[in-house]
Amino acid sequence: MKASNVLAILCLAGSSLSAMAADTASLNERITAATAVIRQIQATPDKGIPDSITRQATCVGVIPSVKKAAFIVGGSYGQGVVTCRTAKGWSAPVFIRLAGGSVGFQIGGQATDLILVAVNDQGFQSLLKSKFKIGADAAASAGPVGRNAAAGTDLKLNAQLLTYSRSKGLFAGIDLNGAVVSQNTDDTDAFYGGSGQNFDTILHGKVPVPAAARPFVRTVAGYFKAAVAAK
Repeated sequence: MKASNVLAILCLAGSSLSAMAADTASLNERITAATAVIRQIQATPDKGIPDSITRQATCVGVIPSVKKAAFIVGGSYGQGVVTCRTAKGWSAPVFIRLAGGSVGFQIGGQATDLILVAVNDQGFQSLLKSKFKIGADAAASAGPVGRNAAAGTDLKLNAQLLTYSRSKGLFAGIDLNGAVVSQNTDDTDAFYGGSGQNFDTILHGKVPVPAAARPFVRTVAGYFKAAVAAK
């Protein structure tokens, strides 16, 4: 068989696998990794998301271990989870993909965690869409860093999403304009046992938080409460 044919078969196999929902163990690992990212940011408050931003957060998305190489070879994507604030607390999580984008992804060869913070209802509504482009469909800015850092007036007025990266213990705002965020309905459906729950229902807090996701949701909720208490 020619090398070109082998390559074509491998590409088809890769695309088929990527289209399939991950197994439960992989989904639980993704949630555990996202929980660890939030805890590590909490452990260094003077270098993390400012309390002024955390207090107004409507949703928090975490995409653990995105690699530069993945975006250079084959247009791979990072995968993560999102929870949103409701009248009854923080919602059960949904799964998302993030792909493509600007020079914001050129952040070195090491694994990098990405964090998306929706800071108003418009940002929340963006996360309910099946797909949106950061910067085009949802105004975004690289978020300020440091517990007491003050977000500029223009940032509060214009940004719907604030974007951050964490790599080798360093935390910073990052430009993700041009990146596409899409719903991972296959993984979300698999996580909820094939019940067909949609993003709107889950993120509005109408679905109980599964046991495997409780540590993640509690960690995000604790981060939010700490910011409110520090006011």
